[in-house]
Amino acid sequence: MKRILIIGGLVAVVLAALVSFYASSHPDGLERVAGDYGILDTAQDSATSTSPLADYSVSGVANDRLSGGAAGLLGVVVTAGAAFGLFYAVRRRS
Repeated sequence: MKRILIIGGLVAVVLAALVSFYASSHPDGLERVAGDYGILDTAQDSATSTSPLADYSVSGVANDRLSGGAAGLLGVVVTAGAAFGLFYAVRRRS
């Protein structure tokens, strides 16, 4: 089980940090339709739009690819930490 977790973690880190460089910069389907029908023009910024990880990037990092990779890596680490913390809290005790 430990080996599977380590391999899965490494795969997640590689995908988040390296493969995210090649993600499309074009809008997704919902954003495209909102733009086509003028809904996007009336949209307001989210309350979290000024957060350090807004728009799938790390604020303060000038290189877009590095910024996106760092945001993906940080997201994997935070999500894994939360999941392991939750699993640890609800584990069965012998």
